[in-house]
Amino acid sequence: MTRRVIRCLLLLTAAVLFLSACAPGGSADGGALTWGTWGSYGRHKAFLDLLEQTYPDIALEFVSYTGGNSTGYSWIQMRADDIPDIFITSQILDPELAKERLADLSGYDFINSFSTAILDQVSIDGGIYLLPVSNSIYGIYYNKTLMEERGWELPTDFAGLESLCGEIREAGLLPGVVGTQLTGGPFSTVFNLAKTSWLTTPEGVNWERDFLAGHAQAEGVWEDTMDYVQRYIDIGMFHTDPADRGNPQLILDYLGNRKAVFCTAVQTVNITRFPDTGDELGIMPFISEDGGKNVYMYSPTFYFGISRRLTEPGNEKKLEDALRILSLLFSPEGQNTFLTEETPCVIGVLKSAEVPEDAMVYDARQALREGRAFPMTYAGWENVLADMGQAYKDWFRGEDGADGPASIARMDEVQRNHLTESEEHYFCESEADFTLEETAELVGKALGSAVDADAVMAPLGAFHDGAELTAGVSGKLYKGPVDADVAASITPGCDGEYAILTMTGAQAKAMAEEGFDPDGSGDPFPYLLVVRGGGEPADDEELRVAFFMSGYTEEAARTYSAQVRQGSLRSFVRTWLEEQERVSPGGNPWN
Repeated sequence: MTRRVIRCLLLLTAAVLFLSACAPGGSADGGALTWGTWGSYGRHKAFLDLLEQTYPDIALEFVSYTGGNSTGYSWIQMRADDIPDIFITSQILDPELAKERLADLSGYDFINSFSTAILDQVSIDGGIYLLPVSNSIYGIYYNKTLMEERGWELPTDFAGLESLCGEIREAGLLPGVVGTQLTGGPFSTVFNLAKTSWLTTPEGVNWERDFLAGHAQAEGVWEDTMDYVQRYIDIGMFHTDPADRGNPQLILDYLGNRKAVFCTAVQTVNITRFPDTGDELGIMPFISEDGGKNVYMYSPTFYFGISRRLTEPGNEKKLEDALRILSLLFSPEGQNTFLTEETPCVIGVLKSAEVPEDAMVYDARQALREGRAFPMTYAGWENVLADMGQAYKDWFRGEDGADGPASIARMDEVQRNHLTESEEHYFCESEADFTLEETAELVGKALGSAVDADAVMAPLGAFHDGAELTAGVSGKLYKGPVDADVAASITPGCDGEYAILTMTGAQAKAMAEEGFDPDGSGDPFPYLLVVRGGGEPADDEELRVAFFMSGYTEEAARTYSAQVRQGSLRSFVRTWLEEQERVSPGGNPWN
């Protein structure tokens, strides 16, 4: 099998070159710029087409990641000093590291296209290292057509919301449903209501900083907010779905089928009308008690930056090309490629960006300009967000005796445990940087050991020819301590099942040689065959070969009698790493 080679589609007229997928630093000055896709190549494609038309001389090599922790992996790469030339992420998780690894953009002309408010939000000690490409807007969704038919007006304060919810219940409908499938939903719901009062004030900002550092607690501060959340529960705004379905399904079912009027969900939708009924969808702010601070939330869909290494001598041409890309990206033409009919809750970031008055997010756009919109809470809370969100979820669902005071106590307990046991979050040590193939071998050993297979067939998810593979290993393991985020980062984006296929050694080797062609394009992704005990199997040896979820074709499933089983590869990898304690390329035999 050819090692570590991927085909990369360059933005030149119909030219396809074969480029090495080693360190994302790329080649010498004048070579292709590396661009991290993070499983979002399709979302970038319209801009990339514009880039090809505008600057056909700029060549790009794509570094794909489609694993289970895209935001985390972008910063894992940052810590390892292995980022692409064009760095893309969804959160600014470590401002100091960004300052160290990225070029300061504050001196370039395209900065002038941004408002002072946005620049202030991303400024790090006076420098600008990451710029948002667009903002996703979050609020409370509602069935606008149903509201109009019933003659119901949007509430502007809590008293109005309470009265309307009473009318909705009298009409035999649920006032509102809240997304709880992921614990980040309940977490954001509670924090967003806190932002209608104190959390966005200077005192609230100081409390958040001190709480995350261990110098403050929730008790004595959050009581009024929790009382307000309980009032939302009491009026029926936070009904939970018994099946715990995802937010898109909640909106389509509850609002689209007129079961409920409102939906509180951390979700940007891709529709403005429900496909079955034609009902129009609306979005309103989170309602404050007195109506004086009704707010929307937003988060950048992507941040873009440039690796600092491009500012080093010898990389002048690459830096020039990277700056041309960002100049186009932050032009009106570039921005328009990210704003389509399928992104009705996404707003451009430029000062010149306008939103039609009849657009679903028109009021949210005004809120951004008027200071009535705030960033979603995420950075700094990553390690405690899930546990806190679970406490709020139990509260919404009426389980385990959860209520506001219990949620406050849980907040303090979770943060205290996180701070006092931070070292225990690391359960393994990687002794060296792994290549993609070495990482896939490690993941294969973890799966094979967990399910008692004879071999594992692991697809490699490196980008080629405009395609990305969520069923493959696309993240590398780097030297250093390993925690849950790192373990999740090296697993595929598909999780929850695996399959056992029975074949001979000769058949397994032939399949590995042919690779994995999920869509029948004739351009397969490489397979890595990992065998218990190492080496190659005998041709006539019968093997039970484990495959990742979605990591094999239907034809292979039929030919080799696939037995699909429940099991999380992510959990298998974490457990195996915990057992190993230390891992190294070529080490940790699977016997």
